[in-house]
Amino acid sequence: MFDSGRETVRRVLCFGAHPDDLDFGASGSVAAWTNSGVEVHYCIMTDGDAGGFDPAHREEIVAMRHAEQQEAARSVGVHDVHFLGEADGFLEPSFAVQRKIVEITRTVRPDVVLAQHPERDFTRLQRSHPDHLACGEAVTRAMYPAVENPYAFPELQAAGLEAFKLRWLWLYGGPEARENHAVDITETFETKLQALRAHLSQHPDVSKMERFVRANGELLAERHGLGEGRIAEGFHVVEVNAADTIAGF
Repeated sequence: MFDSGRETVRRVLCFGAHPDDLDFGASGSVAAWTNSGVEVHYCIMTDGDAGGFDPAHREEIVAMRHAEQQEAARSVGVHDVHFLGEADGFLEPSFAVQRKIVEITRTVRPDVVLAQHPERDFTRLQRSHPDHLACGEAVTRAMYPAVENPYAFPELQAAGLEAFKLRWLWLYGGPEARENHAVDITETFETKLQALRAHLSQHPDVSKMERFVRANGELLAERHGLGEGRIAEGFHVVEVNAADTIAGF
């Protein structure tokens, strides 16, 4: 399984269904990566147009959420934010969406792809918004086999976006039983909070949000034996292509 002390990671591509999903699920880990010189890209699949709490924001909510996500990304050292423009609440793991994912993945050619988990978590249903599940399913389908199959979306191959084999897929926001890797984000936790504060349209009670995020991070660190007072983010890490992997097995 993934060993953060031994694995070479140069480039990471992170998918979220909505602006702010990555900041809740993975921004502490992202900040640790960028602090060590890793190039990280964000890909936000919907515009977040169904989010927010103030009716006065409806006409400008898409522009607001794009700006909030770009500010949040900068705070954790991410300068490349891609928006796929899907409708909030209507995301599906369609072939059209998978093609967009394959195109950006072959363009970035990451060592690690992050995405939301495709499995529903019934212990806290809010983690499993249908768009979250669709993001995870679409990305997982795209990583195998389409990203590595030159005959999937052949027009991409013809345009110079060559197929390649992804090594690692990290899934966040899934059921606790699926977690097999924890990242200690104690040193980057305040940066994570800074990123979350950028999403002003989504937080009617910032203090409550921060307490919730801290408490969950502390519980996760305790669950993974990282020690008292530590804060962590958890992932289901999948090795898509290992040294002994052969096509189809």
